Amino acid sequence: MTSTLQPARAAETERRPGRWLALCVLVLAVLLVAVDATVLGLATPYISEDLEPSGTQLLWIGDVYSFVIAGLLVSMGSLGDRIGRKRILLVGATTFGAISVLNAYATTPEFMILARALLGVAGATLMPATLALIRNLFHDPRERSLAVGIWGATASAGTAVGPIAGGFLLEHFWWGSVFLINLPVMAVLVLVGIRTLPESRNPHPGPWDLVSVVLSLVGMIALVYAVKEAATHGFTWLTPATGLLGAGALYGFVHRQLTMPAPLLDMRLFRRRGFSGAVLADLLTVLGMSGLVFFLSQYLQLVQGRSPFEAGLAELPAAVGAVAAGLVAGRAARRFSVRVVVSGGLAAVGVALAVLTTLGRSTGYPVLGAALLVVGVGAGFSFTVTADVILSSVPRDQAGAASAVSETAYELGAALGIALLGSIVTGVYRGFAGPAGTPAEAHESLGAAVQASAQMAPHRAEALLTAARDAFVHGLQLASGAGAVVLLATAAAAWFLLRGQKLEGAG
Repeated sequence: MTSTLQPARAAETERRPGRWLALCVLVLAVLLVAVDATVLGLATPYISEDLEPSGTQLLWIGDVYSFVIAGLLVSMGSLGDRIGRKRILLVGATTFGAISVLNAYATTPEFMILARALLGVAGATLMPATLALIRNLFHDPRERSLAVGIWGATASAGTAVGPIAGGFLLEHFWWGSVFLINLPVMAVLVLVGIRTLPESRNPHPGPWDLVSVVLSLVGMIALVYAVKEAATHGFTWLTPATGLLGAGALYGFVHRQLTMPAPLLDMRLFRRRGFSGAVLADLLTVLGMSGLVFFLSQYLQLVQGRSPFEAGLAELPAAVGAVAAGLVAGRAARRFSVRVVVSGGLAAVGVALAVLTTLGRSTGYPVLGAALLVVGVGAGFSFTVTADVILSSVPRDQAGAASAVSETAYELGAALGIALLGSIVTGVYRGFAGPAGTPAEAHESLGAAVQASAQMAPHRAEALLTAARDAFVHGLQLASGAGAVVLLATAAAAWFLLRGQKLEGAG
């Protein structure tokens, strides 16, 4: 039987001569999302100065996108399996570009939060569709590993392109211009994708269950909101009530999937130890790194005084390391083992985050740059191999739903990371003791303190900035330490959960 399947797979691969060109279109979608995520962090000081959000609103601007996308990814991945992954990708990319304009021209914190939420709805259609189409384009396992590596490397490259391009735009234009760079990428993706991408869908999908969609969305948003509120304001009656609502909705979602003949998500996938281990590793890795990622640009600009373009260049080593690691991760996993590559990568990130607990206001760039390079290499190895494990664990007709699980873990980790680790930074920062006459809004964010200092006498302004920057750096140190603990624990868990897991050999 195997001998007859292998020539069939090879022939099927030969019948797709445009698969690499199609991959180029798919990675444009990844680039679109990665650039958008990174430019937000760089533009945060300018958004804070212009829109004057509170500290809580600033966190919502940072993580509402992840809240919404985490709640909708499974539903959108399943929808793509049903109506066609090419169709949902092109519609999502067009919508993503249009809503980027709303982000660019937001005039109030509330409008900005709404625009970011709508962008999450559009973004939920993109990532599952790209991975699912890769699963259906590349049938040879080694080619698929390389394609997934390129997919992951492009996401990492986007984290480099975003800060550099965003830094250039912020120095020459207003902050909204960083969101408009999505438009040309979206235009190329749609125009070329119409001609090059093959359509694929589940041949026997069953109905798209709207009740499951609502349960998934309510469960994710309510649960993450409860964690965020508990971390920010402590336990009030609203926190456990929201948490119970989220847990109940997610329980209802899981129960419904187990009893439906054609569920949105086949929960039996989680019985596979490799699949569950890869998903858990992705979630905890992003959670541990999110605090650093969200606040690093503010540290570089508002504490060390770098320009936006210099801050973008300073973050480059992480992206370079992730690109390089992503391209060789599949080969490394086959030579050594999946658990060695994933656990080793996560442990390296944990050590680098531990080093960053020594950050000070005047820390030299060699320490920061070396730590960021290690973070990029470790994350590149881990994310690429876990994505390959998740894709190869499922049949092709379930690729959209499985890819959505992978991306849900990523976005949920980001939302929880910003909520938990971001709240550590914000909580420590708010407690700084400023000089007499310090306005209350200076305690909301470091950007607000910089703005308030411009209206004060020079000696009082210097005292305010010194106290505010010291508090911010201390919060960043604690968040990096917490992230290091999470990453090292995840590395240990992955070592056991991925025991015996292997990538597929060549077809």
